[in-house]
Amino acid sequence: MEESGDLMLYSTVYPHAELGDLTIASDGEAIVGLWIEGQKYFAGKVAGNLQRRDDLPVFAQVRAWLDRYFDGDPLPVATLPLKPGGTPFQQRVWKLLADIPYGELRTYAELAAQIACDCGGKASARAVGTANGRNPISIILPCHRVIGSDGSLTGYAGGIARKAWLLEHEGADLTGLYVPKRGTAL
Repeated sequence: MEESGDLMLYSTVYPHAELGDLTIASDGEAIVGLWIEGQKYFAGKVAGNLQRRDDLPVFAQVRAWLDRYFDGDPLPVATLPLKPGGTPFQQRVWKLLADIPYGELRTYAELAAQIACDCGGKASARAVGTANGRNPISIILPCHRVIGSDGSLTGYAGGIARKAWLLEHEGADLTGLYVPKRGTAL
């Protein structure tokens, strides 16, 4: 996603009883953002550039995807045209998020090891956590499925209660997981 004032971005709102309003952003063709009301980094770098437009076909496609997700019958992430803007490292992390199956969990360390293996370099769990926290397409790119190696439910820009709700909704095994007393995303 460009930061140019020339790029017109559009938005719509998908209301959800438990999570609050979900703001969806598009460049007219692909989804560039989905944020939960009040989340950290809400609208990221596009704040002030969004024009409300509810009638875009891509928004109908995302609404249908979200309806299926919240009904417990999610479609694959690949069925949506996604275009999250970020660094090459962030893009690698977000691609891995898209591959985490519904209801399953991964740790930041597991994702870092996978990136290191894939590119022959090094990646830290902290760097993965930072990229995960900057994910501009919440829920669809399921950053809520990533937990700390110690079982902590940490690192969700939408808040720990929403992360727990999403994981419970997906039927994830939360046995042994806990909410840390300190952290950056509480």
